[in-house]
Amino acid sequence: MKSLNLNYVGRDSWDRPVYECGSKLFVDVDPRSDHPDICTKSDNNFDGEPDYPISRDINVVFIPKRDRW
Repeated sequence: MKSLNLNYVGRDSWDRPVYECGSKLFVDVDPRSDHPDICTKSDNNFDGEPDYPISRDINVVFIPKRDRW
């Protein structure tokens, strides 16, 4: 199973947790859920809209931990 290590970088203008892997930004669109719903950020912009969801078969590792509401 492929893993994605997401480093927490802050919250966007909609208060959604934003993470980075390499130079790519990702957002947790439902930080209330027990199951993360991770998408890329449109144009790799910190305050951009959620773009494409990641595959469900990817193991997500949050560093240092998942930021939840």
